[in-house]
Amino acid sequence: MALKIASRFRRLLQRPGSIDLGPYERLTQLVGEAEESVLSLTDEELTEAVAELRTTGGLHEDEQIEFLALARDAGKRAIGERAFDGQVVGALAMLQGRIVEMATGEGKTLAGAIAAAGYAVGGRKVHVLAVNDYLAKRDAEWMGPVYELLGVTVSHVGQASTPQERREAYQAEVCYVPVSEIGFDVLRDRLVTDVADRVTVEPDVALVDEADSVLIDEARVPMVLAGATRNEALDDDVVQLVRTLRAGVDYEIDGDGRTVALTDRGTDKVEAALGERAAVAVAEPATETAEADEADGAAEDGEASAVAVAEPATETAEADEADGAAEDGEADEAAEDVDGEVEAAAEPERPTYNLYDDENLDRLTQINVALHAEVLLRKDVDYLVRDGKVSLINNNRGRIAKLQRWPDGLQAAVEAKEAVPVSDSGEVLDSITVQALIKRYKSLCGMTGTAVVVGESLQEFYDVEVAVVPPNKPNIRKDDPDRLYLTVDQKNEALVKHIGEVHETGRPILIGTHSVEESEQLSDQLAAAGIEHVVLNAKNDAEEAAIIAEAGVPGTVTVSTQMAGRGTDIRLGGKDETHDKDKAIELGGLYVIGTGLHASRRLDDQLRGRAGRQGDPGGSLFFASLADELVTRYSVSSGLRPHPDDTGRLTDRKSIGMLEHAQRVADGANAELHRTTWQYNRLTGQQRAILLETREQVLTEDLAATELADRAKERYDELVDEVGEDVVKSAARRIALRHLDRRWTDHLAYLADLREGIHLRSLAGGIVHLKPIDEFNKSAIASFDTLIEDAWKDAAETFADAEIGADGLNEEASGIPRPTATWTYLVNDNPFGTEADRILGRLRNAIKPESGAEPEEILPEEFDADELPEELRDLDDEDLPEELRAADDDDDDEAAKKKD
Repeated sequence: MALKIASRFRRLLQRPGSIDLGPYERLTQLVGEAEESVLSLTDEELTEAVAELRTTGGLHEDEQIEFLALARDAGKRAIGERAFDGQVVGALAMLQGRIVEMATGEGKTLAGAIAAAGYAVGGRKVHVLAVNDYLAKRDAEWMGPVYELLGVTVSHVGQASTPQERREAYQAEVCYVPVSEIGFDVLRDRLVTDVADRVTVEPDVALVDEADSVLIDEARVPMVLAGATRNEALDDDVVQLVRTLRAGVDYEIDGDGRTVALTDRGTDKVEAALGERAAVAVAEPATETAEADEADGAAEDGEASAVAVAEPATETAEADEADGAAEDGEADEAAEDVDGEVEAAAEPERPTYNLYDDENLDRLTQINVALHAEVLLRKDVDYLVRDGKVSLINNNRGRIAKLQRWPDGLQAAVEAKEAVPVSDSGEVLDSITVQALIKRYKSLCGMTGTAVVVGESLQEFYDVEVAVVPPNKPNIRKDDPDRLYLTVDQKNEALVKHIGEVHETGRPILIGTHSVEESEQLSDQLAAAGIEHVVLNAKNDAEEAAIIAEAGVPGTVTVSTQMAGRGTDIRLGGKDETHDKDKAIELGGLYVIGTGLHASRRLDDQLRGRAGRQGDPGGSLFFASLADELVTRYSVSSGLRPHPDDTGRLTDRKSIGMLEHAQRVADGANAELHRTTWQYNRLTGQQRAILLETREQVLTEDLAATELADRAKERYDELVDEVGEDVVKSAARRIALRHLDRRWTDHLAYLADLREGIHLRSLAGGIVHLKPIDEFNKSAIASFDTLIEDAWKDAAETFADAEIGADGLNEEASGIPRPTATWTYLVNDNPFGTEADRILGRLRNAIKPESGAEPEEILPEEFDADELPEELRDLDDEDLPEELRAADDDDDDEAAKKKD
């Protein structure tokens, strides 16, 4: 009753998650009544009954009722699970295009399978989009018997699937596939030169598992397809030089920890070192000349020249001269006796190195990426080194991101940092965001344990509503208030002590950490305290299912990174519930401990949700400190005067308010990044669609032959006579496709450069007159206007001289080779931000409302007017960005209240 009242109250306030479940509940009652007639059917008769419902226009309401009755019984027969009423309600909501929120352990997998089968029986093809390979494979195989009994074909795709396996899998009525894999397959299909090479099918229905994670978290990270071009190993001298730079002296890291830049002193140090190298480079040719002269009998003059050139670049000689060394004094006297022309010739060869000269752009780029790799990317947090290779860690999943890499030289910089072989670099061939990928589908639905929190974002970006399904049994988990400490060391000390106290009782414990590094540090601390435990992180994710499944056994302590999306149910008493389940219940059930708050409370809730499944007892507690990255990055500590107890614990409202404030700001920053990613990629997606229309005509029709015959008729007719029209058409197609793809690759490179510097244009005229996104779109449109026509001109030029024989086009000899290899990766869109973005972010952090602390305690940061970007100066209230204007109004109201 309370859940229904809360649901109605949310609807009254028009809040997300307010979909009325009443219609679905009434239909569920009808499903229960219809189920009685299904029980007497044999398996073959049940399958035939489903086949009779098959249609191509989707199931109507009466047909849905009959199908759900059959599907519910199929679940009981095939895997021993009869869907609860809540699961039927969830399936109905998904069949109506909703995102369903169901608590952990409430059977989302079966509800999703029933909905997917319902779409398939209605004549639709369904992609069940998972967050990783493991869940895609597990769910497809687990639900396979249900699908088989319903007469629906099912398959799955993983990172190791071959092109042929993928092609066959996508032909199934229901295909379970990680969202990144379908995205990468779409990108590869966009570049095929033969229709037979495609693997995907026309997108129809997307049913998204862990919908908030996929649609919101992953949507900030575009998927990229790159092609090999060259090996770009960093100069080892650059790597060693960067390692000598000192934080706060030679370089500075911004407050968000997302970018690092040389200081003036650091620039001078780098230029001095590179200038010295240049001097040595000048000296070496002179030495070679001297040796040649010596061979010709001019040894004395050659030696003098070498000394005169090399000596000024030698710091040791200058130091010894300052100490009055006699030998150096003699050398100086000898040098003075040398002809003045020799001295004059040597002096100009001492180069003055300017790192920012155009000719040194490549070297500047190397310094920057090496600095980013050295300072910002952390081993066992952002990547692992395994089997002599650098492997990225997916921060959202806590797993190895196979076949993925960083772009723009950053991969090579990290490989140089770790002294492993450097892989080939590449250029971006194509890119797509999760949002653009999902928008391709005609219908969208999904399920997750935490959807209401992001309900507004789901409506904004995907125009989909949330339906909250109440649990089958009431949740009796006890969630304790967060424990806040002053320092990380104090937090960790209290954390280990608390784990030890709970472990002594025998209660099963699950500890959620944020990174591989943190999980291993905690593991060392637990070992030192004599606490036996198991660790699950990216280094042993192959053992995931076995480790997680046994986390509910009494006496077990499990340390894991990123529990969100793990998928495996944690049952009290172990996987088969035979290991002292009653004792686990008596002890209070699974106890979840978080080592720090996540950037979103939603992720905290996902970790908490591991305990208390299906009405089981359970508990949760999160530890945090004011020195955690979440707080230092996203909160403002000016004016805060904490008063910890003897253990370092803080209990005052102001300190706790700062922790809550930091989490809200982090959540808002991630939402803004999603919004920014979509804004800058929306036009790119539209342009790609236009180009793909032309490309599709070239690929499937004779457009290329028609165009090139018109532009180079004599050459076309000549080739037709020599090798036949079919060969010429094939060659024309490949030439046209190559140049269309080449032009698109160049366009993407231009857009990347444009995006990187677009804020400078806005600073030139103020954001009111020149909004960055408007300027970006204007330039992007101008660049794309002639792209297709330019590609046809390039194709005609290539066609005129191409090497085309009876065997077809020789691409290499014709100057249009394709990449020798391709790979995929995920990359944060503009991951390091711009200066304007960072200052704006600092302002938002400073004036964020509802910080939970009094104004006199947590003060906004002060900004010098000259420090602010021009777009934020001298703006009236109505010209301020909406979020700043609202926050400013809130501050005024608060000040007025305080004055009263």
